[in-house]
Amino acid sequence: MDHPENSEEFRGLNVNSGVEQPAIVNPYLNRGRFARRRLTATDYVEGIRRGDTAILGQAVTLVESTHPDHQKIAQEVIERCLPYSGNSIRIGISGVPGAGKSTSIDEFGIHVLERAGGRLAVLAIDPSSEKTKGSILGDKTRMEKLSVHPDSFIRPSPSAGSLGGVARKTRETIILCEAAGFDKIFVETVGVGQSETACHSMVDFFLLIQLAGTGDELQGIKRGIMEMADGIVINKCDGENVDACHLAARQFQNALHLFPMPESGWLPKVLCYSGFYGTGIREVWDMVFEYFDFVRANGYFEHRRAEQAKYWMYESINEQLRDGFYHHPTIAGLLAGAEQSVLDGRKTSFVAAKQLLDTYFSLLK
Repeated sequence: MDHPENSEEFRGLNVNSGVEQPAIVNPYLNRGRFARRRLTATDYVEGIRRGDTAILGQAVTLVESTHPDHQKIAQEVIERCLPYSGNSIRIGISGVPGAGKSTSIDEFGIHVLERAGGRLAVLAIDPSSEKTKGSILGDKTRMEKLSVHPDSFIRPSPSAGSLGGVARKTRETIILCEAAGFDKIFVETVGVGQSETACHSMVDFFLLIQLAGTGDELQGIKRGIMEMADGIVINKCDGENVDACHLAARQFQNALHLFPMPESGWLPKVLCYSGFYGTGIREVWDMVFEYFDFVRANGYFEHRRAEQAKYWMYESINEQLRDGFYHHPTIAGLLAGAEQSVLDGRKTSFVAAKQLLDTYFSLLK
């Protein structure tokens, strides 16, 4: 005889192939079976405001969902949580794959929680496969200390090919985490690339992790990423790699002097540390907190937050226009034909695109 506690309904598993709204298990039997109660927007907001990480996780799932019904609820939840957001420090952490970002975040997070208290949310973006669109979502396994800390919340999310994964949904997740009482937010990007631009537009401090002893150190000095960084740290400064790390730090520091002074008035510093051994962590965070004191004193902190809000307003407009275009039934029916005409050489890409856009705008009149 099967026991109800062994059933998928009891465990809250999704037994359908389609996407369903996150739900909680109702502990009361309904005609011999366990029923699940759908959460309302009010349920989500109340759960988030009391710091319930289970409800917060379900709300983030709604934000990441592309289902229209889920998005409707998610936007209502975000709007109602917005007045309770903004009271955190947001730190973006990036670096080349293999730089030790996840291990460093584990050490950074424990240090910050022990030093300043409060609560920490880590939004780790995991690369998605271009073929299968799947992700391992294994960042949490490399954050052994934070994953069991009572004041931390780790949310690995698939990049899904959207600017390396750092886009509008990550910014909305930040709002939810802040409303839940997390006063420190770490955003870990996939790696050096376009994702850094998006990450820079939603954090207060952008930390770039570099490596030494991997070849020509000047290859790591790229103007775009260097100009975005508020601080640069050389990881794996231990053992026989210490001299190479300090040499790399001097090269990076010299390169920073060649760039124009940042708008903040802060000249980024370059430090060495070891994420594996946990050495040099205090010095890194002395630099981070010194930066926050500096930009709060000169007013740049508020200025940057305002500029970011404006940036994401325009990004939201662009996304809504794009979605409206591709999901319009008439345009959807014309796309395949337009694509084939470009492949056959009967039309140029620009002509085909203009005709589709002209058709779309004429339908809106």
